[in-house]
Amino acid sequence: MAGGAVRLVLQKKLFCFDLPPRGIALPIKNAPVKKCRASHDGSRRSVLSLEVPKIEEEPMNISMRGSLVAVVLLGWGVLAQSASEMGKSYPDGHGGQVYFPLGDISFADEVVSFRKGDPAAAARDSDPANSLGIPDYDDVADTGYVTLGCEGTLVLRFVDNALVDVEGPDLYVFEIGPAVEPTALAISADGREWIEIGEISGGRAEVDIRPYTRPGEAFYYVRLTDLKTGCDGQWPGADIDAVGAIGSGLKFNLRSAVLFDFDQWKLKPKAQQELRKMAEEIRQHRVSRILIEGHTDNVGSQAYNQQLSEKRAQAVKAFLSTLPGFAQLDIVTRGYGETRPIASNATEEGRERNRRVEVVVFVR
Repeated sequence: MAGGAVRLVLQKKLFCFDLPPRGIALPIKNAPVKKCRASHDGSRRSVLSLEVPKIEEEPMNISMRGSLVAVVLLGWGVLAQSASEMGKSYPDGHGGQVYFPLGDISFADEVVSFRKGDPAAAARDSDPANSLGIPDYDDVADTGYVTLGCEGTLVLRFVDNALVDVEGPDLYVFEIGPAVEPTALAISADGREWIEIGEISGGRAEVDIRPYTRPGEAFYYVRLTDLKTGCDGQWPGADIDAVGAIGSGLKFNLRSAVLFDFDQWKLKPKAQQELRKMAEEIRQHRVSRILIEGHTDNVGSQAYNQQLSEKRAQAVKAFLSTLPGFAQLDIVTRGYGETRPIASNATEEGRERNRRVEVVVFVR
C-alpha cells in the first residue's frame, strides 16, 4: 500500500478571542492562551474551548516500514553527499516561518546563568532549560518556554555552532505571545565582554548583528534581559521559547590531549586521523571561511599560554592546508591563551576542557 489509512478525530483546542465593546468576537491569530489578557485598546479577551477536527494517519504496515529502512540504507551515499542541505524552517509563533540554513544545530545548547526577575513566574514556568534547542512551545499544554520575570536575565551558549554575520538577519528570538515584549539583547565571544545590540520588541524578533561587529568574528553567548514593561499577571516579563542563529557557523571542538603532547604544538600522528575526519565533514558544505582558535588552561604564564595557543592553531591550519580542497580556502588562526575558559581551572577536568582548539566553519 502507498501509505496508511486516515481517520477523523476530535481534539480539544483553546482559542483566544477579542471581545470588543460592539461587534462580533474576533480571534487573535496564533495567540497562546497564556497571553489572553486585557488588550491595550480596552477590549476584553476571553478563552473559548472548542473541539476541532483533526486528520490522523494510521501507522503503516511492517512491510512498508521495512522498505523505508532499505531505502535509507541504500541511499546513505547520496545523503552524505547532500549533508549541506541541513536547512529547515520553524514556525515563528505569529503565523510565519523562519528559515535556518543549518537546521536544528542553529539553536542555543547550554544555559550559562539565569537570574529570575521580581516578580517572577511560578517554578513551572521558570525553568531556563526550556529555552534550549529548537522552538517547541505547546499552546495546548502551555509548556516549552521560560518566563524571565520582571527584569530577569538569561545567558545562553552555543556549543556546536557559532553566531556569525551573514547577509540579512543573523539571530532570531522565539518569544511566545501575539507581540514581542521588550527585551535587551547582547552577544559575546567569551561570556565576559558584551556587545549591546539593543532592544527587541513589538514584531521585531530578528536581529542583524553587522552594525555592531567586525567581519569574521564568531560569537558563542547571547544575553536576554527583560525591560520591565509587562510585570503584571501570572507570567511577568518576556517568555522565551528558543534562540537561534540564522547566521550560523559549524563548530568543531578538538581536545588538545588528542592533538598534542603536553606543552607541545607539534601534532601527534593520531591527530592527523582526527583532522582528516573533520575535513571530510567540512567538505560536505560550501565553505566561505574557516576560523581556527587555540585555547589553553591557566597553568604557566599568560605570555607563554598565548604563544602556545597561537602555535597550536597554526599547526592545525598547516595540516588542513595540505589536504585536497583546503589550500585555496580562507583559513584564519587566532590564539586566546587562557582568556576564554569554558570550565573552571580549579580542577584537572576543567583544565582539560579549557585546553582545546575550536574550528568554526563559515557556511555559504
